[in-house]
Amino acid sequence: MNSPFACLMGLALMLGAGGALAAQMPPHTVQARLPDGRMLSFQCAGTGKLTVLLESGWAADGAAWRKVMPLLPGDVRVCAYDRAGSGGSDAGPLPRDGAAIAKDLDDGLRAAGISGPYLLVGHSAGGLYNRHFALRRPRDVAGMVLADSSIAHQQARFEAVFGPGAGSRDPIIERARQCLEAAGATRDASAPPISARCRTTPAEAAAGRWTARLSEVETLAGSTSSALDAGEPDLAKLPLVVLTAGKAHAPQVLDIWAGFHREIAALSACGTARVVPDSGHMMIFDRPDAIADAVNEVVALVRAGKPCGSGRQ
Repeated sequence: MNSPFACLMGLALMLGAGGALAAQMPPHTVQARLPDGRMLSFQCAGTGKLTVLLESGWAADGAAWRKVMPLLPGDVRVCAYDRAGSGGSDAGPLPRDGAAIAKDLDDGLRAAGISGPYLLVGHSAGGLYNRHFALRRPRDVAGMVLADSSIAHQQARFEAVFGPGAGSRDPIIERARQCLEAAGATRDASAPPISARCRTTPAEAAAGRWTARLSEVETLAGSTSSALDAGEPDLAKLPLVVLTAGKAHAPQVLDIWAGFHREIAALSACGTARVVPDSGHMMIFDRPDAIADAVNEVVALVRAGKPCGSGRQ
């Protein structure tokens, strides 16, 4: 598809080169008090009118972006954050679905004085949460980058192609349930130590961590997906890059997965989708440079003031 990104590639490359000279300094922590008294923890670096918000995937906190943040230019503010029940953030009320997560982020940004416009960057399930935030704050979102993002109704979409059970999250749900059960058992002095795969730092946060993680993964196919069914009209106006991990699936599955991502990109009049061939699902670790390049592309487009318009370009 033709895209404004093609004609702005030179500008993006120049911005990327400048970013290499003015890379992000180490982030500092910003604690935001939410209206109900809970604390939400942000890690921010850089300065600028544009704020890049980094939304982690399932079971990850803001520290997951440690390889990406230094690659971003210093003339934008970059903030990763810990969702409720992860990192330095307090646990939140259930359910921990997309709407609740987007509300926490909205409230936290206001409390911390972290203003927009925002460029949303999401990995895995974080991509779905980005889309929920865009529904909540459409006037403040300037662009979006999704790195091997989860999709709405993901298991159902895979089952429609490959049959029952394809794309099931049941193993992840079962793991989260077992870890939550183990975290509760550690209160009994006679209980065996919690397994390495279930441990958290600090150890006493395990129950809150796994409660949030279980709720997040249980609601992905439910309310987190269904809330997007009514449409996302404001995405049509946003510069949007969707990256697909090329090493995460067998070729026949990758074709379908990349197609799902092209569907998301097509929601924007200036959306683009591409496969990162040498990256697994954990693109934040495998190819942080690919994510940073995509962010720089969107920054360039936003700064160039090129509107997406109302139709495909």
